[in-house]
Amino acid sequence: MTAAPAAQAAPGQMTHREILEALTGLLLAMFVAMLSSTVVSNALPAIVTDLDGSQTGYTWVVVATMLTMTATTPIWGKLADLFSKKLLVQVALVIYSLGSVVAALAPSMEVLIGARAFQGLGVGGLTALVQVVIASMVPPRDRGRYSGYIGAVFATATVSGPLIGGLVVDSALGWRGTFIIGIPVAAIAFVVLQKTLHLPTIKRDVKIDYDGATLIMGGISLLLIWVSLAGSSFGWVSTASAALVVGALVLIGAALWVESRVDEPVIPLRLFRDRTTALATLASVMIGVAMFGATVYLSQYFQLARGMSPTEAGLMSVAMVGGLLVSSILSGRVISATGLWKRWLVGGMVLVIAGIALLGTIDSTTSLVVVGAYMAITGVGLGATMQNLVLAVQNSTAPEDLGAASSVVAMFRSIGGSAGIAALGAVLAHQVTAKVTDGVAALVQSGKVSPEQVAEMQHSTGDIPDLAALPSPIRALYEASFGEAVGHLFLSAVPFAILAFVCILFIKEVPLRTTLGPTVAETELEAGSR
Repeated sequence: MTAAPAAQAAPGQMTHREILEALTGLLLAMFVAMLSSTVVSNALPAIVTDLDGSQTGYTWVVVATMLTMTATTPIWGKLADLFSKKLLVQVALVIYSLGSVVAALAPSMEVLIGARAFQGLGVGGLTALVQVVIASMVPPRDRGRYSGYIGAVFATATVSGPLIGGLVVDSALGWRGTFIIGIPVAAIAFVVLQKTLHLPTIKRDVKIDYDGATLIMGGISLLLIWVSLAGSSFGWVSTASAALVVGALVLIGAALWVESRVDEPVIPLRLFRDRTTALATLASVMIGVAMFGATVYLSQYFQLARGMSPTEAGLMSVAMVGGLLVSSILSGRVISATGLWKRWLVGGMVLVIAGIALLGTIDSTTSLVVVGAYMAITGVGLGATMQNLVLAVQNSTAPEDLGAASSVVAMFRSIGGSAGIAALGAVLAHQVTAKVTDGVAALVQSGKVSPEQVAEMQHSTGDIPDLAALPSPIRALYEASFGEAVGHLFLSAVPFAILAFVCILFIKEVPLRTTLGPTVAETELEAGSR
């Protein structure tokens, strides 16, 4: 059924075969973007231990990438509406690769975090641009199937990333090798896209909203810095908190003022007049908090609460990503066949809520089979939700705003994820610190641990320890404390998942279009006449 449209492709448009060829390079680029975080996840405990970091440092290795990725996503999306999409994807691949090299050579946590922030610039481009390019090639009705492919790549990267990362960490390459292995994939993606991606370049006057871009990046950055440092470096209610929050609000307010007055805004405010876009954006924030904020700490749970190696922790991720893989491909194909998508979003969020709530009951003694089952439920829900939420927005967006709209959804999901990772990481560190401090005092009082042993410990109670170097009673205490704290994180994420579910309920379902134009009939006719 897809061959006929290919043969009738209009001049300047790609045929079905060309789309499949270009899709290979795009999916490789998406794989690189996903791999940047998943391949490092199981290496983080070893990285922080080797570079003498802390739980805050652990959090910032993740947040630094997400911060720059989030802040620049709308800018990449806007650039995609103005410049060659192919060139922009290739530039993002180069930025990612340069950041990877610096991260691999990092001599300290500070340099590593800086390199991860630079790497995030490229990841932000890849995350936004791959969606935009596919949307430029494929009508919404057929895009469900391709969204399923994206979900499959996401699942593959999430499964293989921790596994590969765990094997690399346990090998002679060590944790530094985890930053190198994505570079060959990026190089292949660069070459494939150069040969296969041929999109028409729109010739028009270009006006870059530098003021708006700067204000947006500054406001988002201040907000995320506040969320990540409050509660550890300074109090939630303090002068520093007030300064960061007020500064963020002022910059965001100024950005809104600028965006409402320029000809080519980075984020066109008219997008939010559309009910689907507004609700999907809000849902994306909530999903980001629930998904990233909780699941990013599962690797720590398996290594620090269950005593697993990085490779073993990677194997445990198969449960969640297996569910994600199946549901993303299945939902994509069914949506392409029927044109109906809301039922998948609603059902997916029900499973996400159920899975996260069940994961909120785990501790250091929960059966791994049970933990795996809960992860699978969560994965099935996420697979039916994430890509299809973007699809719903693209279906109601005009071609000239496709890049901006797609990137806005990705940006707000990343904002929620960054805030969730930072805030829940602070909660995790606080809970573990409190439990271990009280527990160590009780062990000393009972005579199971001597004061000298406590004094010789090379880490503070809030830092990530080397479990093998701890006395047996303290190790058991730390594992129990960490396992219980991770369960509390998932419970904290449940309300955000419920809010996302409510937003999705109020989204009005519009059958997917079979053209690349917007929903307005006049604009479709105009697009068809070009």
